[in-house]
Amino acid sequence: MAEFPSKVSTRTSSPAQGAGASVSALRPDLGFVGSSLGALMLLQLVLGLLVWALIADTPYHLYPAYGWVMFVAVFLWLVTIVLFILYLFQLHMKLYMVPWPLVLMIFNVSATVLYITAFITCSAAVEPTSLKGTRPYNQRAAASFFSCLVTIAYGVSTYFSFQAWRGAGSNAATSQMAGGYA
Repeated sequence: MAEFPSKVSTRTSSPAQGAGASVSALRPDLGFVGSSLGALMLLQLVLGLLVWALIADTPYHLYPAYGWVMFVAVFLWLVTIVLFILYLFQLHMKLYMVPWPLVLMIFNVSATVLYITAFITCSAAVEPTSLKGTRPYNQRAAASFFSCLVTIAYGVSTYFSFQAWRGAGSNAATSQMAGGYA
């Protein structure tokens, strides 16, 4: 049987060394904001905020149709904020095991379909729920208009995320690591 060596050299590291590196890595990628994906996400955030703020300022709780519109607008607005922060701080690169181009494509397709239903619901409910020329009527009509615009924005994002997922001239590894934004 072999004897255990009397002297063993070991090296240890402290957790403080790794903590400084991770904090410095959380710098915003301002190039993302100028990309098509970043600009579309900002547009979706602004338009989505307008939709739910306009509806929230009316007595929407009296009409179930506006409950659906509020759910879609607020839920997708929050998820878009999370995705925007993930990409802005390049946190998607740290979660490399997630297929981000596919996740974005599925999210954008789902958001487009949900916002189409919200737009139709909001537009159809404007006239039966308020009198023409009143403040609630104008707010609900404006919310319908902005929900149409945010639907288009999510539709355009769907197209770009599909291109990123498909590869659009690059290999899968490049597309995966770049996060799918150009």
